[in-house]
Amino acid sequence: MIGRAGRRAKLPASLLVLLLVLLAGCARIPTSGPVGKSSEGSAGNVSAPVFLPAAPQPGALPETIIDYFYRAGSGYEDDYAVARQYLTQAASVSWKPDQRALVYREARVVATGNENVYNYELDVAYTVDADGIATQSPEGTIENIPVTLTQVDGEWRISGLPDGTAIAEETFKVIYGAYPIYFYDPTFTFAVPDVRWFIKNKTVKAMTSALLAGPAPYLRGAVASAFPSGIKLARESVPVVSGAAQVDLTAKELMETSPEDRLRMQMQLTLTFRSQPDVVNVELRANQDLVRVEDNGAVLPPVQDKSVPSRQIAISGNELVRYENNRVSPLPDMQPVSSFAPRFPAESPVSQTAAFLNESRTTLYSISPGQPARALTTRSTLSRPSFGLSEWVWSAGPGATGGTEVVAFRPAGIAEGAAVPTVTLSPAWLAGRTVKEFRISREGVRALVISEQNGKTRVQVTGIIRGADGTPRELTPPATLATGSDPDQGVWVTDTTVAVMKASAGQNVTPELLSLTSGQPQQLAPWPGLVALSAGNGAEEIYAQSAEGIFQRLGNGWSPQIKGPIDPAFPG
Repeated sequence: MIGRAGRRAKLPASLLVLLLVLLAGCARIPTSGPVGKSSEGSAGNVSAPVFLPAAPQPGALPETIIDYFYRAGSGYEDDYAVARQYLTQAASVSWKPDQRALVYREARVVATGNENVYNYELDVAYTVDADGIATQSPEGTIENIPVTLTQVDGEWRISGLPDGTAIAEETFKVIYGAYPIYFYDPTFTFAVPDVRWFIKNKTVKAMTSALLAGPAPYLRGAVASAFPSGIKLARESVPVVSGAAQVDLTAKELMETSPEDRLRMQMQLTLTFRSQPDVVNVELRANQDLVRVEDNGAVLPPVQDKSVPSRQIAISGNELVRYENNRVSPLPDMQPVSSFAPRFPAESPVSQTAAFLNESRTTLYSISPGQPARALTTRSTLSRPSFGLSEWVWSAGPGATGGTEVVAFRPAGIAEGAAVPTVTLSPAWLAGRTVKEFRISREGVRALVISEQNGKTRVQVTGIIRGADGTPRELTPPATLATGSDPDQGVWVTDTTVAVMKASAGQNVTPELLSLTSGQPQQLAPWPGLVALSAGNGAEEIYAQSAEGIFQRLGNGWSPQIKGPIDPAFPG
């Protein structure tokens, strides 16, 4: 029997329920019909399937009750009504299924040796908390859920269990979706996505609650929100009425905010609900009374998915050059740098300030029009430079004692011979690791970090915490992205996607697209001898370089562009 103690089995989606209704007539349909018709947070989920799990069967053994109870967690309809039938009356009242979802690869019921106490043993793939924050786990990550049973009228029922559900990975991909909620950079200029995972039929209310709760841990301190601390939903729903999401907030906190902040709140919610087709606009309410939001033109909408210029900086003939429209031209007003044997250049997105390494990657230089290059730091090895906000240029390498350090310099506008402002950071999570790549995101509040230890690579995204004057102060504990390889290069492609690869001059190289909105890497077409990677605006503007020249991604292949320039990089 499925679920017997000690028996291990993969549980694909097709076996997790007795019936999966995927026909259009059985899917939950948005109810955005005539004026006055409302849908409680189910907007935009036409194809979201409904799982109809089995109720408890007479005479079922404890192991079966546990196994089928967690399968019934896929049936979220009517507040998990079927799953609650497996619980005693007291446990049914106290159990909070939305507190956590453990997404597993495999599961089994294991006896503990204590009477009527079992463990539901899981190989956990993800953990999703109440705010939709997903944490990935490597294969073989085992977690035990303790479950206590008792007999009620001769039938086994669960009397003790932690809050939350457990759900098979295949089912998770069907029931849940990845949705960005949006915060601001500290200047309220750019929108910063914070991707969360929600049940597809509960997104509007879930998004709002998550937004009010604040950013994910890797963004805390790096982003800003227009919503004041302590503000909450005044009722446990966010109805969508005639296309308007009615966000009813606690009156005191809402009315104490400025008109500018209320407009920013509305903009923040509007961006967050963009994935919901039935939400056309957002209404702020205080205890159900509509709050007028005025736009006097003083608050600009935040820039979403900031674009980069179409030009690239590169090395050609041992000098810095501009590569654009498949042509190479000199950088304006730049002094020669061939004596430094330049490699791996970067260019500021807001000025002509540039940076580069020497060929041995031991010295970081900056250069501005009309000035000679200046050495910023020398170390045993350095990662390729990357420019961020306020023209800080970043790199990483071992410090004087050998520990990994991340360094940032602000050379733009500094007179020749004057001291360049600098910051050195030593995040604990990089201890013992070698940084292969450190790339600032386009809006400037995040960094892509690829690091290696004992031959194993991690691809992570960290937040950059800054002082009031914009000076970098700290890197947050990062979020980790799943990858199918051990890449040593990476670039931002969009605000939620990066491209990575492991360079090899003598072998086929398969770049990957990693997305914050997907747990699965997307492999691009392999190509022989790729050693450099760059990306502009979107997945069709990915470039790679080999000894044969520069290639641009074209559909499911690569299109040859030009031979000569090396190490191309878009501004940033």
